[in-house]
Amino acid sequence: MNAPAQTARVMVVDDHPMWRDAVARDLEAAGFELVATAGDGPQAVRRASAARPDVLVLDLNLPGLPGVEVCKRLVRELPELHVLVLSASGEHADVLEAVKSGATGYLVKSASTEELIEAVRRTAVGDAVFTPGLAGLVLGEYRRLAAEPEPKTSGGGPETPRLTERETEVLRLVAKGLSYKQIAERLVISHRTVQNHVQNTLGKLQLHNRVELVRYAIEQGLDDPA
Repeated sequence: MNAPAQTARVMVVDDHPMWRDAVARDLEAAGFELVATAGDGPQAVRRASAARPDVLVLDLNLPGLPGVEVCKRLVRELPELHVLVLSASGEHADVLEAVKSGATGYLVKSASTEELIEAVRRTAVGDAVFTPGLAGLVLGEYRRLAAEPEPKTSGGGPETPRLTERETEVLRLVAKGLSYKQIAERLVISHRTVQNHVQNTLGKLQLHNRVELVRYAIEQGLDDPA
């Protein structure tokens, strides 16, 4: 289950102490619980594994271990973790690399404090948050990933789990790039109910994050216009 946004446990990773401390202060002042900070990649992995935050605010340019590698390791180790990349770079290659590593969202450092707080709040409840102009790029990358063949595993594998009609409906809207809030409004259900459907679907399909979920949905053709 995702933590309520206002009580989310947050960790900030950045190699610039003044910037890291400022972000941490702003998030604490907004009501989030700051559980850890880190200034390099290996330290980030160790401290996140111990603190188990709900949201990791992560810079990409880290000494010791790149941010994308930190993201990959922690998303694999902590399935409930949501990663919001906060980077000075708005380069498409960096954004796509972050998405492929399992990041839930991507914000450039030119964002205002209010935009950062809102992004962390939305990330905490599972929404994909991107700096304006990048969402379309990311959805295109989801589609490209879905076109790539999955690595073959040994054995026949288990039968594909059956999703309920509502779970399939929610998955279809996730594949189209809608946020959880937009899905809730479209289906006239609560935001929490959308989250529950997504978590149940992840569990049934043995997937770990939104990137894998959207990839699966597109592979199944669920992003086609209804």
